[in-house]
Amino acid sequence: MLRLWGRLSSINVRKVVWAAQELGITLQRTDAGGQFGIVRESAYLQRNPNGLVPLIEDDETGVVLWESNPIVRYLCAQHSMGDLYPEALPERFAAEQWMDWQQTTLNPAGRDAFVQWIRTPAAQRNDALIAASVAATEPLLALLDAHLARQPFVAGDRFTMADIPVGCEIHRWWGLPHARGAHPHLEQWYNTVSSRPGARGLLDQPLS
Repeated sequence: MLRLWGRLSSINVRKVVWAAQELGITLQRTDAGGQFGIVRESAYLQRNPNGLVPLIEDDETGVVLWESNPIVRYLCAQHSMGDLYPEALPERFAAEQWMDWQQTTLNPAGRDAFVQWIRTPAAQRNDALIAASVAATEPLLALLDAHLARQPFVAGDRFTMADIPVGCEIHRWWGLPHARGAHPHLEQWYNTVSSRPGARGLLDQPLS
C-alpha cells in the first residue's frame, strides 16, 4: 500500500497520482492542504517539515518522501526501472534535467498567472503580475516546442518519468483563460500524453 497525502487540485499531487496510475500502484490518498488542513498538524510535520503536499509513505519499503518530482522518480525507479525510469545514463539524466527544469524554471514562471486567474477573486487580481507571468512563460513554451520538434517525448523516443511533471505543468497553463500561442509540436505531444490511461481523472479536470 502506498499512502499519499494531498488534494488533487495541487499540481504536485497530480504528478504523484499520475505516476502511480501509470505503474498500477494501489494508492490510498488522503485530502490534505488548502481547505483540508492536516499539513500543520504535528504528526504531519514530523514526516514533512515543510508542511506542504504531497507526502508519501510506502508500506512496502518504509520510505517516507516529500517533494513531488523525487517521489515520481522513486516510484518509477522502484516499479519501472529501465522503462519509465531510464536505465541508460544519457536518457536518465535527460529525464532528470527536464524534470528539474519544470520545477525550477517553468513552474515559477507560470505561478503568478495561475494564482491570480484561478485562486484570486476577480476584484483583487493584479493584472501586472499576470502579464509578467505570461511574458515569462511563453518563451519557455517556445523552447519546449522546439525541443519536441526533434523528438516525440521529453526525454527521447518514448514516454518516461520526465513527461509526467511537464505534462502536469502544461495542463495547468493551458487551463488558464488566455489565448494559447502556436506551439504545434508541444500540442501534439500533450495530446499524446494526456490521452494515456494513467492521466485519467487528472489532466481531464478543470483547475481549482
